[in-house]
Amino acid sequence: MSRSWPRTMPALITAFGADDSIDVKAHVHNVSVAVAAGAGGVLVGGSTGEGPYLEMDERELLVSTTRRAFPDLTIVCGIFAETDRRADAQIVEAAIGGADAALVVTPGTLVRNRVTLINDFYRRIADTSLLPIFLYTVPGVTGYELPVEAVAELAEHPNILGMKDSGGDVTRLDALSGTLGPDFIVYAGSSRALADSRDRGAFGAITASANYAFALVDSAVSGDRDAQKALIGITTVVEAHGVSGTKFAASLARMRPGRTRLPLQPLPDEAKDAITDAFRELPATLSPDT
Repeated sequence: MSRSWPRTMPALITAFGADDSIDVKAHVHNVSVAVAAGAGGVLVGGSTGEGPYLEMDERELLVSTTRRAFPDLTIVCGIFAETDRRADAQIVEAAIGGADAALVVTPGTLVRNRVTLINDFYRRIADTSLLPIFLYTVPGVTGYELPVEAVAELAEHPNILGMKDSGGDVTRLDALSGTLGPDFIVYAGSSRALADSRDRGAFGAITASANYAFALVDSAVSGDRDAQKALIGITTVVEAHGVSGTKFAASLARMRPGRTRLPLQPLPDEAKDAITDAFRELPATLSPDT
């Protein structure tokens, strides 16, 4: 590959203000927290960043604001589109803002499970994209997992650089062993499977948990089994509450999460207490702040 990609990146939360618009100051602060924790790059507008709910021009705003504040940071932008037209428009926004790559989710409605149509979608997008493309398979969101045979086929496209696999099935990497390498890199997206993914050839991780436990994620990516165990413990509690849980956990790591965008709901107090307790139970040497 022509550039160096960070091994660990947070799937950054998106801070929405009281008027439901993006809180730019809070966003810059959150990126600064991630950078201070050691992140060499961020994913903006991904699933954790409420990418499916972003409106026209908001991807450009997130990316351009990040680029101005951190000129050397690697920025990947999430693309959530059910048609070529929407995908192309979102990628143009990301490119104008200064993104380095686009993370394109599998379409999940009318073409779900129709692998030929989905592969053709990715090829057409990659043919014309102003940015390099990473595939994004996230069955917990789309209800569909991109088959490994399709990944291997798409990996041959010169503008498709890799994939984020959030399904958590590490055996898929065994099937892709002949495809993985410097010309096609896989980011694990499931916090429960980072060390195992690394052992099977994954390049790194892009996770929601890196918002609030970057050190643990980075250590698990390096194969640290103690860090992986601690990460499973805390993410089991946080991820039970979806994006709202991640945003609250991020606030414990000094981020400014703002509101979630409807139809997502604020976190109830009992969930906040459970997440706070999970942080307290971490050994001091494995705390997200260390």
